[in-house]
Amino acid sequence: MNLMPQAVKTLVDWSVATKPLAGQAVSGDVHLVKEFDGGVLIAVIDGVGHGAAAMFAAQLAAEILERHAEQPLVRLMELCHEALTLTRGAAVTLATIQASDNKLHWLSVGNVEARLVRAAPTADPASEGVVMRQGLVGGRLPALRAAEIELQLGDVLVVVTDGIHPDFVRSVAPRQKPKQIVQRVMQEHFKATDDALVLAIRYLGGDHE
Repeated sequence: MNLMPQAVKTLVDWSVATKPLAGQAVSGDVHLVKEFDGGVLIAVIDGVGHGAAAMFAAQLAAEILERHAEQPLVRLMELCHEALTLTRGAAVTLATIQASDNKLHWLSVGNVEARLVRAAPTADPASEGVVMRQGLVGGRLPALRAAEIELQLGDVLVVVTDGIHPDFVRSVAPRQKPKQIVQRVMQEHFKATDDALVLAIRYLGGDHE
């Protein structure tokens, strides 16, 4: 398991854990956390299948996203779709956090799940999930509409590919560090039947130093 903690100044603290399917040298699950002027783009891409072909599709999408990180989410998904038409395609979940509005904007095509887990113990609901639209980036793209949700300091966004059991949110303790969160989710919810990736993003607020 690879653990790669990082930080994007002023907005988020994050960490990711990945595991390829047993017998595979590489994973088709790829992440991107890209700072741009006034915000940060968050992406998890699950290339269809396993191995090098899946990794190629996912990395191609990540390269497109990195080059155009400041664009609106719908446009980013369209750019990925155009780039992936001659590949296996991918499931993609995108999110942006803008320093100016304390909001999370998110959009998903396919089965990369994202949940925002609230830091406040009295929050109701305690977590909220992105709408996962059916389709395939590079194959059949559904009608796209990004949603937004208010953020509070300390809220944690957790994004997982389908190599993680869908009940993973019960293992997310928002007061833990992102590295601890991804390690625990991977250890407790890895299916061992697919590549897997867990990305945890803690919101620090636009004024954090």
